[in-house]
Amino acid sequence: MGDSSYLSTADLAALGFFLLAWLLHTLASDGRLVSRMSLTTAMNAQREAWMRTMAEREIRIVDTAIMSGLQQGTAFFASSSLIALGGCFALLGASDRVIEVLSDLPLGGVPDRAAFQIKVLGLVLILAFSFFKFGWAYRLFNYCSILIGAVPIPHGEASRNPVSETAVWRATQMNMLAGKHFNSGLRGVFFSIGYLGWFVDPIVFVASTLLLLAVLVRRQFFSAARRAVIGQPPGAGNGRSMRPDSQ
Repeated sequence: MGDSSYLSTADLAALGFFLLAWLLHTLASDGRLVSRMSLTTAMNAQREAWMRTMAEREIRIVDTAIMSGLQQGTAFFASSSLIALGGCFALLGASDRVIEVLSDLPLGGVPDRAAFQIKVLGLVLILAFSFFKFGWAYRLFNYCSILIGAVPIPHGEASRNPVSETAVWRATQMNMLAGKHFNSGLRGVFFSIGYLGWFVDPIVFVASTLLLLAVLVRRQFFSAARRAVIGQPPGAGNGRSMRPDSQ
């Protein structure tokens, strides 16, 4: 390792693979890389169906309750990201002790202190990214609540006039945008788990990234949750039971 760089070629290659995996999974989940519908895309369609159903209700207590639940979940993850950020800074203060522990692991050698601190700062960036995504998603869910309140109360055909349609479209777009940023923050939290492998060894980093990617791809494209969203009940088409079997 030269004096001009604290990270080895293997470290940089593993980091590049990690970032590429993150990017490809994001594009695939958003429906911009593969033709197979993802769970995220399927749920966006349900968000639109929810807003249209909401527009036909005179009493919208259930809708405000759902929005409250979405905001509370987003606030929880935002707070958790901040706590994890604090833990990372504490990790920087205890670098020598952590390096001593890592040096005892059979899979890696003795970590360089500067390289270790660079890796911790990378973890800080990931968690900070997640926090800002959760914070923005929380605000967008708040805006969506306001837009739901702006949807006119239905009165027969009046519920399908241009004004109502525009209000429903605005609420739908805001809801989908809030969900997109929430998913981005959650994806950052998930990938921070795979990132931990880098503290052991570049090979472990690649392996943990591949394992995490396999889990996330399965949940997005092959899970029981996806089948539950896009499937049909028995007798509605193929007569096949859509009872969820596993996550």
